[in-house]
Amino acid sequence: MAAPDKLQRRRDDVSPIPADLDKIAITVKSHRLLQQLLQENPPLAQIMRESRNETEALVGVRDWIIKQTEERPHVMAYYQGSKKGRAAFSSLGWQDYAAIRILDYIDNAGMEYVDQNLRGEPAINNPFRMIWLAVTHGTGGAKPPFFIDMIELFRQLEGRSPRQLPDEETLLAWMERYPSGLDPRLVKLREENRDRILRVIIEQIEKRGQTTGRFSFSPGMSAEQKFLQALQWWDDHRFHLRFAARDPHTLNEMLGGSLDPDTMKVLHKAKKAGIPFFVNPYYLSLLHVRVPYFAIGADLAIRHYVLYSEALVEEFGHIVAWEKEDIVEPGKPNAAGWLLPTSSNVHRRYPEVAILIPDTTGRACGGLCASCQRMYNFQRGLYNFDLDKLKSTEKWPDKLERLMAYFAEDSQLRDVLLTGGDGLMCSDKSMATILDAIYRMAVRKQQANTRRPEGEKFAEIIRVRIGTRLPIYLPQRITPELLAILKEFREKGSQIGIKQFVIQTHFQSPMEVTPASRQAVQQLLQAGWIVTNQHVFTAASSRRGHTAKLRKVLNDIGVLPYYTFSVKGYMENSYNFATNGRAIQEQIEEKVVGKVEPERCEEIKRLPAEAATMVERLNEMRLASGQPFLATDRNVLNLPGVGKSLTFRVVGITRYGRRILEFDHDHTRRHSPIIHQMGKVIIIESKSIKEYLDQLAEMGEDVSEYQSVYGYSLGETEPRLPLYDYPDYDFTITDEYTNLELAEE
Repeated sequence: MAAPDKLQRRRDDVSPIPADLDKIAITVKSHRLLQQLLQENPPLAQIMRESRNETEALVGVRDWIIKQTEERPHVMAYYQGSKKGRAAFSSLGWQDYAAIRILDYIDNAGMEYVDQNLRGEPAINNPFRMIWLAVTHGTGGAKPPFFIDMIELFRQLEGRSPRQLPDEETLLAWMERYPSGLDPRLVKLREENRDRILRVIIEQIEKRGQTTGRFSFSPGMSAEQKFLQALQWWDDHRFHLRFAARDPHTLNEMLGGSLDPDTMKVLHKAKKAGIPFFVNPYYLSLLHVRVPYFAIGADLAIRHYVLYSEALVEEFGHIVAWEKEDIVEPGKPNAAGWLLPTSSNVHRRYPEVAILIPDTTGRACGGLCASCQRMYNFQRGLYNFDLDKLKSTEKWPDKLERLMAYFAEDSQLRDVLLTGGDGLMCSDKSMATILDAIYRMAVRKQQANTRRPEGEKFAEIIRVRIGTRLPIYLPQRITPELLAILKEFREKGSQIGIKQFVIQTHFQSPMEVTPASRQAVQQLLQAGWIVTNQHVFTAASSRRGHTAKLRKVLNDIGVLPYYTFSVKGYMENSYNFATNGRAIQEQIEEKVVGKVEPERCEEIKRLPAEAATMVERLNEMRLASGQPFLATDRNVLNLPGVGKSLTFRVVGITRYGRRILEFDHDHTRRHSPIIHQMGKVIIIESKSIKEYLDQLAEMGEDVSEYQSVYGYSLGETEPRLPLYDYPDYDFTITDEYTNLELAEE
């Protein structure tokens, strides 16, 4: 998926696109698809054959579509922008989506964008010119995925491909395709995987002749004694960090030599390109080596997190920052207008929240996800897995105090998210130090407010979050010592008015919910921290029933659904990217069963105060409402501008069939005032819907179950559940912003 830096220029409607495209003949397959498009749509065929140039073709199509919508004024109101928001969006019918898309294609004809999928090459939107060229001259260079998308567009317009929402029975049947990691059969298989991996590690230790250190064998130990010793080490998170696979050979060895030659070739190229490898033994034990008949393909969502794609390898070294806030120049505001205390420790988009990234092992993770949103920073060397070098230095405590002074002196900040990397990769000592600093900062903020008059008070800290994947990647990290630190902070923080304590996880698959991760979640809940899940909507996890089953299994163990994120990034993440149309399809259809009704919202809003009884409360709630799971809070994409949104319109399509989307900001929440200067955000997807469906077919999916995905060309961001709203203060805070610098318009 790609986001142009900005709209470059608009070509005149009658001026040609580059001459080389005018002369490129379409393929035989494209010709046949073109004939199918024309045969199915006689009015379109007549317009194209009778038009002397592209302008006449555009006018002809536009007049045809406007005439079709004359009796549906709500369509034109939404298209023209006089009616906006969820109510206006909900009033649209399935055919209305198509009419609006065609009109948007015409309005944006000739627009040229910088396409970072193509390393900055221009992408030009002119679909009806490409059809006209193909009809008139057999040229234009449009590929088969383009024509397939256009065929589906006009089928939707004419009502020949109606949308059919799945009923509860169908959705539950899809969910049954995916077992959870709590299935006793999988537990047994993973014990076999664990034992195989331990034998590999034992051999590594023996080859080194290691007899000292935490993980070493005493002289004279028998093979059985060594295995029993290693089995005890398995419960120590430090063991998994120490023996993580850091190269393709070790990775394959721990997977029983099961990786095929093509995969190994890609992994060796990745190593040569400088992409880090770091997969800990526990997580590797979750991958199939001996594929069970009852779970064929069930581990793909996690396997694709471990194994790198050809596209990632080719793009590494050329990756461009997706989020512009990742690029910070000292003394200058970031892309959202925020002045930051350092260039690498604070990431900020919204007025209320700041991300804190420590100079500790928290800058690393329990493993490197192939679609990591921070891959740009791994490319820069800002993040790595040299844990010794990442240990905090004497300079870190001083810097931490400067960061806390920044938070204390900010007028709107009320939410601190400790992440990295991974927040729980911090050592116990570092974690205690950071949380204590946050606590003392929150107290100072309160004390300073006593000297400010009503209406001029600053926002106080009411939410603290820790972003982590360790309950999934490395649940052994959730130790009694760590839990004691978290519990103490929760108790102290509650006394000074901090109301929400959140562990924000990234479960990707029901296969990741294991006895160990379930225990880790339950322990965090007992410590008084609620656990929420941000799901990254990858191609493998976008399969029918997969995310719904994940929601159910997470609810079963006490985890609340938070955002579902579309994969962000350019061509480097194309393999794992699921199109935004599929995200909308999932958003709408998942809520056929899992929608949280308004009368339940207040009950859910009280859950943070009842973390220890979360499992019981969620079970009672689902039983009372007859729901198998609570649907995700909302689907969003981190924009390459500012903020998160899934409010978009498909306004164009490239000759490769890759859609061009125009995103608006999420107007249901506060942003930096800079969004009023930014306008809409253009995003070019990194694969066509045809390519996405072909990928699903390779995974064994019946793509006919997804066919309506072509029609989801509009999106509207859902409002957040009240659970995720900030609690109200009993005083009035200032409207003024601090630490904000905007250029004059």
